[in-house]
Amino acid sequence: MTRRADRLFQIAELLRGRRLTTAQQLADWLSVSPRTVYRDVRDLQLSGVPIEGEAGIGYRLNRTASLPPLTFTAEELAALAAGARMLETWGGARFAGGARSALAKIASAMPADKRAALDRLPVFAPSFHVDEGFSAKVDAIHQAVDTRHVVSFAYCDKLGAHTHRRVWPLGLVYWGGRWTIGAWCELRGDFRNFDVARMGDVTVHEPFPDQEGRRLADFLRIANAPMR
Repeated sequence: MTRRADRLFQIAELLRGRRLTTAQQLADWLSVSPRTVYRDVRDLQLSGVPIEGEAGIGYRLNRTASLPPLTFTAEELAALAAGARMLETWGGARFAGGARSALAKIASAMPADKRAALDRLPVFAPSFHVDEGFSAKVDAIHQAVDTRHVVSFAYCDKLGAHTHRRVWPLGLVYWGGRWTIGAWCELRGDFRNFDVARMGDVTVHEPFPDQEGRRLADFLRIANAPMR
């Protein structure tokens, strides 16, 4: 079982940089009860940690808060390294570069024994079987999502029907060796998901507007709505 002192530090770290986190989320992540989280947050507040919010609403750490530098357990370092290696293989050049850079920065701040543990991590994500064209598409879509630009591409659906689409890319979803994009489709006038592997070459066009009813939040709300 996690020592209480460690758990208190974990709560502060989990709230760092997040907008709002509920007690239930913290309880799930830490494998404790919401009541335990309420008590821990209250004790952190009483000790001077600037946590804002309240029970039933959610918590966040004041952005002006100063916490000790990040430290990582062996399990956390292994998870970061494994995730970075997967992104290097499946994520396109931008994701791969970011993953390598982040891991190098983390490693540079670690003691020598933990850096050695990262190098010896026996988790691999071979890239020889990944088509370069696939990685290029992921990269182009990633850029378009970030900069809010329309993209177009030829598309072949599961039934073999061929269409040409112009879409507003809103988000990338990774399914383990498979990427899809959630987007507003101009042809259908509605939200659609597209499998990157079924897309032809991607062409980037003009920026698309931040239009109510066509935002990522709207897409996620519809995607998460219960089936009727």
